Amino acid sequence: MPDLKRTFLGVERSVGGRRWIHALDPRAEAASARMAQLSGMPDLVARVLAARGVAPEAAADFLLPTIRDLMPDPSSLTAMDAAAARIADAVERRERVAVFGDYDVDGAASAALVHRYFAHFDLRCDIRIPDRITEGYGPNARALADLSDAGATLIVTVDCGSTSLEALAASAARGIDVVVLDHHQVGTELPPAVAIVNPNRQDDLSGQGHLCAAGVVFLTLVAVSRELRRRGRPASDLPDLLGDLDLVALATVCDVVPLVGFNRALVVRGLDVLRARRNPGLRALAEVARLQGPVEAFHLGFLLGPRINAGGRIGDAALGSRLLTLRSEGEARDIAGELELLNAERQAMEREMLAEAEQEIHAENGTGEGPPILVVGRTTWHPGIVGLIAARLKERFGRPAFAISFDAGGRGTGSGRSIAGFDIGRFVREAVAEGILVKGGGHAMAAGLTIDRSRLADFRLRAETMAGSTIDALRAEDTLAIDGALGARGLTLEMVRTIEKAGPFGSGHPAPILAMPRHRLVSSGTVGTGGHIRATLRGADGATASAIAFRAAGTPLGDALLGRRGEDVHLAGNVSIDRYQGSEKVTFRIADLAIPTI
Repeated sequence: MPDLKRTFLGVERSVGGRRWIHALDPRAEAASARMAQLSGMPDLVARVLAARGVAPEAAADFLLPTIRDLMPDPSSLTAMDAAAARIADAVERRERVAVFGDYDVDGAASAALVHRYFAHFDLRCDIRIPDRITEGYGPNARALADLSDAGATLIVTVDCGSTSLEALAASAARGIDVVVLDHHQVGTELPPAVAIVNPNRQDDLSGQGHLCAAGVVFLTLVAVSRELRRRGRPASDLPDLLGDLDLVALATVCDVVPLVGFNRALVVRGLDVLRARRNPGLRALAEVARLQGPVEAFHLGFLLGPRINAGGRIGDAALGSRLLTLRSEGEARDIAGELELLNAERQAMEREMLAEAEQEIHAENGTGEGPPILVVGRTTWHPGIVGLIAARLKERFGRPAFAISFDAGGRGTGSGRSIAGFDIGRFVREAVAEGILVKGGGHAMAAGLTIDRSRLADFRLRAETMAGSTIDALRAEDTLAIDGALGARGLTLEMVRTIEKAGPFGSGHPAPILAMPRHRLVSSGTVGTGGHIRATLRGADGATASAIAFRAAGTPLGDALLGRRGEDVHLAGNVSIDRYQGSEKVTFRIADLAIPTI
């Protein structure tokens, strides 16, 4: 647990408005020392694990998680046996199957997993990914009927379907067999289906609610293979599910589910598969993304994932899932190239929309603090990118944010992103209940909504009156937990590789935050088109280091980096290895900056 009482380097308020604290309280400090003594691991690795609640006795297994030891019994998930039996029937009867998935990375990877499983048996498996704008999220009755009319006798929905009451009721009325494999929160009322496997359904006691959809699909396919073996099919005739863990790892990281327990094992093993680059689609995508060196979890979330998502945001939503199913090198290169172009277009649109959103915020609030929840919207914005804009505004201004795209008729589609401690999904659902929003929902950190422009002022007023004191209190208590300190001379490849032993890092197991106390800001300047700021730092002993702050231009952090050249500053951030044309160098990724007071 972070020690909320002890400030780190005496920083009570950084330029980012945060209080720096020790990541380890006295109990965690003792656990760290015991962990290093028991296992012989480097002190820094022990500190990182102890700060994240890993017990000394569990450290060795945490660093080397295995699928065998951590995989739950698939049958512990409600309705799993019924789902496995129906899918096994489809294999044995050589049925034509269809998959209906979501348009994000998790949906694309989940659909590809099911497709590749049936392809092993040379069975036809069609994939249908809805258009984000014209169809929206989840299965619709027309699409399911079309799949059935085309010959599918079983439809598997992945990363969606748990709340599709009307669509699945219509399918049931037509006699269409549907199996739902999902992970989203769901109420007590479930749609009719052969089976709904969702660890977050209220009657599921498996404890696997942290899985993304691809994790649920993986467990389901394990159960299907087990059922087929029980029916007499030899193991040698079954797909190599471990060989497709690259897809599961990709989805797990990109869907930002906790990298703990079984999820951690899926990612560690999946990264091993990814590094072998056996999947033609992922190999082609890594090439167009210019990914050099071994694949890390960071690359999945920031290089590969956004390119797959680009199709669902502004292009053909099915491109990502199609890419992940391919066996042909040539077709994989073509689709990867198309996704690369779409991603570049998405980035340009995002920059323009973000600039307009910030202009709107500054025009309405001037130099003032602004409202507790930011709400911006325009008719010219692409609805597939508003979620990214909301996320960028949340990062930049440190408060919840909504971005809304209005159509010509005044109907708006928007997304919201929140800060820790404020349940934005609940806020949206309450606004729906009050009649301010047409519809909406979500979870604690992200939400979606539909609103009429005539109610925009009411929504903003509700945000200010209902959330103001809560947001102000949360922002005042904002802290940054520091795992340790080092100087420029300590930024070595060996040190970074030591830290990486505690990885992979992500949600639930964040990358360690290190402080660089009192370093001279020798130089700084913007680079690229994304508002990044690169800086050179020099320690008291004369050693220098390269650093970068992503998307910092125009923020308090960026202003400090550009305005305090030649001064001594405290810096906090992560370390990484940058690889280019066979060379490697360490870069410090700046997350925050503070002015030394003593």
